[in-house]
Amino acid sequence: MNKVIGILAHVDAGKTTFCENLLYNSGIIRTMGRVDRKSSFMDNNSIEQERGITVFAENGVFEYNGNTYYLMDTPGHTDFSPEAERALCVLDYAVMIISGIDGVQAHTVTLYRLLQKRGIPVFFFINKTDSPLADTEKAVKDIHDRLTEDAVYITSLEDGALAEFTAERSESFMEMYFEGYTREDIVKYAGEIIKDGKGSVIMSGSALASKGIEEFFFVFDALTFTEYDTSARFKGEAFKIRHSPKGERHTYIKVLEGSVLVKGEAAGEKINEIRLYNGAGYTSSDKADAGQIVVITGVRNIKCGDIFSSEGVTDKREYSLTAALEAGVNILDNTDSVRCMECLKILEEEEPCLKAEYRRSTDEIVVRIMGAIQPEILEAVIKERFSIELAFGKPRVQYRETIKAPVLGIGHYEPLRHYAEVCLELAPLPRNSGIEYESQCHTDMLAANYQSLIKTHIFEREHKGILTGSPLTDIKYILKRGRAHIKHTEGGDFREAVYRGIRQGLEKAENILLEPFYSFEIYAGEEYAGRIMTDIQKMRGSFEPPENRGGVCLIKGRGPVAEFGEYPQELMSYTRGTGAMTLMPNGYEECSVADSVIEEIGYDKGADKENTSCSVFCKKGAGYTVSWDQVDALAHTLR
Repeated sequence: MNKVIGILAHVDAGKTTFCENLLYNSGIIRTMGRVDRKSSFMDNNSIEQERGITVFAENGVFEYNGNTYYLMDTPGHTDFSPEAERALCVLDYAVMIISGIDGVQAHTVTLYRLLQKRGIPVFFFINKTDSPLADTEKAVKDIHDRLTEDAVYITSLEDGALAEFTAERSESFMEMYFEGYTREDIVKYAGEIIKDGKGSVIMSGSALASKGIEEFFFVFDALTFTEYDTSARFKGEAFKIRHSPKGERHTYIKVLEGSVLVKGEAAGEKINEIRLYNGAGYTSSDKADAGQIVVITGVRNIKCGDIFSSEGVTDKREYSLTAALEAGVNILDNTDSVRCMECLKILEEEEPCLKAEYRRSTDEIVVRIMGAIQPEILEAVIKERFSIELAFGKPRVQYRETIKAPVLGIGHYEPLRHYAEVCLELAPLPRNSGIEYESQCHTDMLAANYQSLIKTHIFEREHKGILTGSPLTDIKYILKRGRAHIKHTEGGDFREAVYRGIRQGLEKAENILLEPFYSFEIYAGEEYAGRIMTDIQKMRGSFEPPENRGGVCLIKGRGPVAEFGEYPQELMSYTRGTGAMTLMPNGYEECSVADSVIEEIGYDKGADKENTSCSVFCKKGAGYTVSWDQVDALAHTLR
């Protein structure tokens, strides 16, 4: 039986050491490595070893009790949580490591919420219980208070607490509980409860001291099961992209159904090799079956989140975590900006959240980031892999723009021997809907191939707003009309018309500035509740009525990233380390201080020649530029 499992935790909870134990006990490694000695099997990247933290999700494979486990060691730092989210999307089960010293920490809550959203069953392991500072009882209470009440602390399968917990949640087992049950019964029904997300198991031990790991995994193996259809047609999901030192593209996939062979096809491309990675090493295979995690080479066009068959991409995974910050890039050596962008685009393929962009209007390269630590890691990665020295500027908020009411935008492009015109309706969508497209243009007016081009040009890049030059969102583009010329229209003509049409529509619209928000959970002593609520209001946030949990106050709410980004450190300071705050990206809302933000950014829409609202018409054999406010009067599709 193939089982894909992930190990998740807040940074420094002992996650990587826990993985080392599993691999050591299964005979995969001869000696257990240690993070502090830079010898761990899973943290094999030099940057990870130097920093002592997991940056990249790594894979391991081992056998236990006749089952094959595909192990994922995921990053524990918030700045690298998108990497963790992509990995957890392909998990069958997750193990959350909780520090017995620190209890449930801020990022632990974020990870658990992601697991809940994806419906991934969870087991808990309380680590570091050999420390005199550890408090297992408090850690269990933390899990119940901050994560889930449906979790039972046990020491073995025979623990009576597990049977009682199962009986409370399974009518079928309840009868057996009173009349007599076997070990197989408890395994069957407790396993079903966990798989259905109705309960979890908590155990404890010490990964560093190798205590409790074997007992935990014996229980884990007994209570987990998977079913994969190997006879179905091949289907896979890509969750990670990497490049070898020679530039070879490695696509990490989970085989969801069926099987695939070397020289077979994935999304219409031929597979050159199938690799089974274990840490930094790998073995080649002729075939990959459902339930396996493998690397395929030779495939160039599959992206992270693509769900695909042999013929093509059939669906796209939507991820929850997006970068709400951005930072400018300062090149410190003689590397030109074109070469730097090429390297950043390779990294963007591996980490889609980065979204590297060269802004010609300010002659600046900008990269989206999750937090303050990520730029430091990126600087080291770029220097090691591409021999480019650069530094990132101070992180700033990534704003977005939308419109308040529907508006028509017309783009006309007609220099000599070129012709294209589009009439697009820009309609606002509900908040955090993204970008959508619809054609209401009959093919009698504009051929289907040109309409397809228009759709491509709408989605091929992020279009900019006119308030701050920030990306547009929450807009539906509706193609109303279009014109082409049988002789003079070329493919790129509609790109120019679309870009100009969108921009012209914005000039006529009531534009709205949006800012990113966090949802938050704050835990602190009741004596701090008053100050916390006052601070939230000062920072333009909102909150629900506080909850009292045994002397600890829980406050949930939402607030702007610009205000709340540094508040966790302030909270820790004035609560003397007893307060904790979880921040989770929570979409965009209208910016209540838009005027000051617009003034501070100082975007000059007229100077942005790459995003012009003017159109080009032709008169007496020569093209001439027409200002956006004169386009409607000259447009051919409105006549």
